Amino acid sequence: IGVCSRLASALRGPRAQPPAVAHRCVHASVSRPSSDQSERTREPPRAFDPALLLFLVCPFSKKPLRYEASPNELINEELEIAYPIIDGIPNIIPQAARMTHQNKKQEEMEQH
Repeated sequence: IGVCSRLASALRGPRAQPPAVAHRCVHASVSRPSSDQSERTREPPRAFDPALLLFLVCPFSKKPLRYEASPNELINEELEIAYPIIDGIPNIIPQAARMTHQNKKQEEMEQH
């Protein structure tokens, strides 16, 4: 069974996991010796792969996103919101979005 079909079946309902999947899950949750953890902390943070921009869109507008390296975010210029990238993984759930500075400045001007 492929990874996608296993994921789909896991999302459909609480069935017993195949032994290989269960073994990997248990193995991943077991605490590791401190030497492994120290090696893990020495790894540089993963970089965002710009090739993902071909597939990622804003969940609100369904429009393409722009990668901004300095704050390490994906930007929706139309809605002026930004999504964080953590360890090379874009967090594009709506709750993770923040307003960009331009939008905040406009709101402040409207309030005064």
